[in-house]
Amino acid sequence: MKTVTPFLWFNTNAGEAAIFYTLIFKNSRIISQSIMMITFELEGQKFMALNGGIDFPFTEAISIYVDCDTQEEVDELWTKLSEGGSSGKCGWLKDKFGLSWQIIPKALSELLNGDDTDKTERVMEAMLQMTKIEIDTLKKAYNGGQ
Repeated sequence: MKTVTPFLWFNTNAGEAAIFYTLIFKNSRIISQSIMMITFELEGQKFMALNGGIDFPFTEAISIYVDCDTQEEVDELWTKLSEGGSSGKCGWLKDKFGLSWQIIPKALSELLNGDDTDKTERVMEAMLQMTKIEIDTLKKAYNGGQ
């Protein structure tokens, strides 16, 4: 069977990045490492990373989407991944290596997929005002501010 593996181009710090990521995600490991390449796994997803030089920097055109069960998971990942990086809007951040991440609670999809257009529009409007996604605020918007 074929596999699909994200391949990440770093300047010279692919190993440092892989170690950083595997320390943040609980079910993670380094699979193999050489001077130029490192293969690692985060929560069952395999990644390959290259020390490729400065020719191709990361952009927001590609991001790693993390589906979180709880606000605690969102808070923990947001804090750790954004350290040394920057916060974006709507659950997006850039880590200290310039890689974009989306730290999104499952509750957001659940609230946006409802049948009541007024409720889903309120949730969308609330989300558009956020940096880190706050589940309680989304639920209040869904319920009309209650």
